Amino acid sequence: MRYNLGSSSTGLISGVAAFVLSLFFLLSCEKEVDINLKTGDPKLVVEGGIENGYPPFVLLSTSIGYFQKIDLTTLENSAVHGAEVYVSDGIKTIRLKEYSLDTGFNGANKFYYYGVVDLRNPTIPPLDSLILGEFEKMYKLTVIYQGKTYESHTKIPTPTPLDSVITKVPDRPDIIPNSRTLEVFFKDPDTPGNCMRYYTQRNSEPLYPALNSVFNDEIINGKQFKTELPLAEPRSTTTRFDSLGVCYVGDTVLFKWTAIDKNVYDFWNTYEYALGTLGSPFATPIQVKSNISNGALGIWAGYGAIYDTLIAK
Repeated sequence: MRYNLGSSSTGLISGVAAFVLSLFFLLSCEKEVDINLKTGDPKLVVEGGIENGYPPFVLLSTSIGYFQKIDLTTLENSAVHGAEVYVSDGIKTIRLKEYSLDTGFNGANKFYYYGVVDLRNPTIPPLDSLILGEFEKMYKLTVIYQGKTYESHTKIPTPTPLDSVITKVPDRPDIIPNSRTLEVFFKDPDTPGNCMRYYTQRNSEPLYPALNSVFNDEIINGKQFKTELPLAEPRSTTTRFDSLGVCYVGDTVLFKWTAIDKNVYDFWNTYEYALGTLGSPFATPIQVKSNISNGALGIWAGYGAIYDTLIAK
């Protein structure tokens, strides 16, 4: 069988050759572009709180650039050392002491916190040198660092007790045998603007805030309601995705229910939204709110807390 390579085939070959030559010239003219993105100046980051019956506790760091490599050295370098930290209840003012924690071999990595108790050797100082959180009191935080002063105010609201908190079979299509979630019954006060945050602890695990831990009473103001609450998980969870938010029959669960003010709610609400949508191209960008003055980031929070312990049934 003979094939006739006519004019159409010749034109096709010529077209391919032209395309290859064009591509060659385009690639040979390509210029490497090096985009040097500027990073903003580091800002002070505050995470501090005071709870009823407990002294204040403050962590200080500096912000890390978006494109900066994150490792233990970076985190250690971001920890703030040498700041002056004061807390006042309007009558008494105390200066929090700086303590260090060694997290590496032979003190290779040091991190700092500000409080009244050395966590490595816990001893309670004299009560007259302490400020302990009380319901309905305002607390002022002052941080002096590198010649700048940062301030914030927070209140410890009185929490409204839950009518009850129980464990129940989860409302989900694929139920894991013997798994349970929490269900709370609650009568919201008829005054608007109440905000809450909750935490849970399973057996001997640490006490964690829930992944979506805050809510307010915009919809439920003054109403009696019940709702299912998933148990809290560490934000670094990489396993057990099929059983997130549940405990099991026989588990001991500690439930922490806290009242917070509007500024504290706004911070945690925007912070948790930002974490939950991290990396999503479809999420609406959001700025995490702060109640710290002078351009600092973070939160100074008052927590009015009540606790309940139950056995999952």
